[in-house]
Amino acid sequence: MKRLLPPLNALRAFEAAGRLGSFKEAAAELHVTHGAVSQHVRLLEEWLRAPLFERHNRRVVLTPAARLYLVQIGPLFEQLSQATARYGFPETVSRTLSVNAPATFTLRWLVPRLATLRAGHPDVDVNVETSNESVESLKDVYDIVIRGGPDTFYGYSMRPFLSEERVPVCSPALLQRLPLRIPDDLRQHTLLHTSSLPRLWPDWLASAKIPALRPAAALTFDHFYLTLQAAIDGIGIAMGPTALVSDDLAAGRLVTPFAGPRLPSRSYCTYVPDGKSADELVVLFRSWLEREGMNSRTQTIR
Repeated sequence: MKRLLPPLNALRAFEAAGRLGSFKEAAAELHVTHGAVSQHVRLLEEWLRAPLFERHNRRVVLTPAARLYLVQIGPLFEQLSQATARYGFPETVSRTLSVNAPATFTLRWLVPRLATLRAGHPDVDVNVETSNESVESLKDVYDIVIRGGPDTFYGYSMRPFLSEERVPVCSPALLQRLPLRIPDDLRQHTLLHTSSLPRLWPDWLASAKIPALRPAAALTFDHFYLTLQAAIDGIGIAMGPTALVSDDLAAGRLVTPFAGPRLPSRSYCTYVPDGKSADELVVLFRSWLEREGMNSRTQTIR
């Protein structure tokens, strides 16, 4: 039986434009002009005898039927790429995985653990970029995006891999200078804040039944990793996410002065474009993250 195949260059242009949601970005990925992508899409629409995009001034939106078509053909392009890499270019095809993650998470949790990935898979290269933009706002396409969750984004699969809570943390040296026996003793201390997370201390103080407490001083930083570093340096007391301070707690650089309360927090999740979910490097990296996340959860927090 003769195979019913559309023009493959036109199909490639449609897949890129649909996946990226933009003719301009598809043109950049395919190294062609915007006009070439538009022409290929029109050719495919003529071949299918059905529209693929609804055109609204300067933006295009997939039709419902085209959205389903994209979901079906997207993985096929990924499978074709993998098969070609294994068969035709085993020595030359790059095995670099592109990852986008928040800066504080990358600095305090991901980077210290990458050595274990390299030890087990020395042939896998990872390119990590940091950002706090939401998944749908990212301008580039990554193999894996790490963000809080769980959330749902069209065109992405989501899996949680690391849970955490938030608790006050400080250096042991600070407690030697000025002990903390009960939460009310925070009146004598400096509380460390992060401008992007203004509710952490008020919410914890409310949970501790001392919402009106006024500390001796307050210090605010624009990045969370600076706030945590200030706590390690003995400048004050920070609200520490247990996942991101677990190594410091284990090493004795930080301590938790109170048994509770602990504030609930969102989990860290991987978000992967649907067309990349079956990629062997994505599967490997996701599985590694989940194992490391399990190891972090089993660490004893003192």
